Amino acid sequence: MNEFWIKVDKTLRYHGRQILRSTRGVWWDMRRLPMERPVFVIGCSRAGTTLVYKTFSESKNLGTLQRETHDFWTEMHSPASKHWNTHALIAQDATQNDRDTVARYFYAHTGKTRFIDKNNQNGLGVSYLYSLFPDAHFVYVKRNPGDNINSLIEGWNKPKEFATWSNLLPEQISVENGRHTQWCFFLANGWRDYINASVEEVCAFQYNAINQAILDAQCIIPTAQWSEVFYEDIVRHPTESFRKLFEASGLPFGAQLQAHCENVLDTPYNAFSEIRLDKWKDSRNCEKIERVLAKVQATACAMGYKL
Repeated sequence: MNEFWIKVDKTLRYHGRQILRSTRGVWWDMRRLPMERPVFVIGCSRAGTTLVYKTFSESKNLGTLQRETHDFWTEMHSPASKHWNTHALIAQDATQNDRDTVARYFYAHTGKTRFIDKNNQNGLGVSYLYSLFPDAHFVYVKRNPGDNINSLIEGWNKPKEFATWSNLLPEQISVENGRHTQWCFFLANGWRDYINASVEEVCAFQYNAINQAILDAQCIIPTAQWSEVFYEDIVRHPTESFRKLFEASGLPFGAQLQAHCENVLDTPYNAFSEIRLDKWKDSRNCEKIERVLAKVQATACAMGYKL
């Protein structure tokens, strides 16, 4: 009997949420509520962006879906419409319809006119997002290339988690001598040059592509609307690092958030192993990473790392 009532409770809660979202959607249609200073977390996949996103999602001042939004954004701009060349979006792709669709969606789901969003492709579309929301705040998460590439390689071993979107790709993927037959994470211009490459070469390409795209886009964003943080600083000083990010984003950082940040590393989000720095040096991928570090040196130096 208890299981029956648990199922009833879940069903009622589900339908209650659906009704609430529909009601908010109708309200938005009537009022056309504009979004105010949305926060976009950007960075390479496996750089710590989920940790930052989830921590910002603890703020009562932000609406959050508590999940990544790949499907939502690609419904508006499918990579197929760009001949599967890239997930990148540019300012010219932004339309009023896009702006309204995003505003309505996040308001209907969260009930707030300020939201936070994060997905793997955001870093390839900074100019697009800025065109949609000129008052947006961007939080750029940087991670040293050794650890980031190591985590990307591990991610390529999990296609059911990171390649579910790529089943429709027109190219035959044979990364690492055919070990990987699905493309993981995101597409950037030039990705087809790597469909038969080693996995470390692919991951070095992805690290360069998205971080360079972000660095190139930074010049168009007003300084007050741009924050960046080294993942390593978050690991060393999580509370201080998040306090700076929240304050730069115009968000309160009270006792509840401080307490959360003091223990945020104890329950890692989507981590493959324990949180620590320089994991790549004693990882199973160490030799692979050493072979490609020179390929990412220029980008990493521009990000502030010394190799």
